[in-house]
Amino acid sequence: MSEAHTTEHDDGSHESLIKTPTQLIWTVVAAFVVPVVLIILLVNFVVSADKPGAGSSSLDAEAVARRIMPVGMVELRDAASAGALKTGEQVYTERCSACHAAGVAGAPKFGDAAAWAPRITAGYEALLSSALKGKGAMAAQGGGDLSDPEIGRAVVYMANGGGAKFEEPKAPQPPASAPQ
Repeated sequence: MSEAHTTEHDDGSHESLIKTPTQLIWTVVAAFVVPVVLIILLVNFVVSADKPGAGSSSLDAEAVARRIMPVGMVELRDAASAGALKTGEQVYTERCSACHAAGVAGAPKFGDAAAWAPRITAGYEALLSSALKGKGAMAAQGGGDLSDPEIGRAVVYMANGGGAKFEEPKAPQPPASAPQ
């Protein structure tokens, strides 16, 4: 036969780190115990976090109501019962003068007859519609929460300042009560 197959021992490069039965037992025990201990410590860490429990203030009715409060509110109000309507000058001073006093973003300046003339010829209804719905950079109702008659009064005030002869809108009449 050939001499390629020899029965000589290797030089010891394939020996195990575990040489005695005691070392084997300790290795097997450590392979099971260490992961179990790590899992127990991890579960303990997760469970022991500060969490509000029964009796804490996070479960009070007020705290719950704050968390489930709606994002927006709808308020219905009657213009006649909301109190006295503002005059056109008051609305102009409060909302409109920021842009119309200086002519910001193409807004016609108050008292500028040349700028107001084409708008006045369109009529009161067209001016009121633009003011209520918004036009160009102007937000609807000038960005305020005013009633339609108050916006109408401001439109008349500004248009009349530019040379129009519009009549100021009247306050809405309360609905007639039903006969008893």
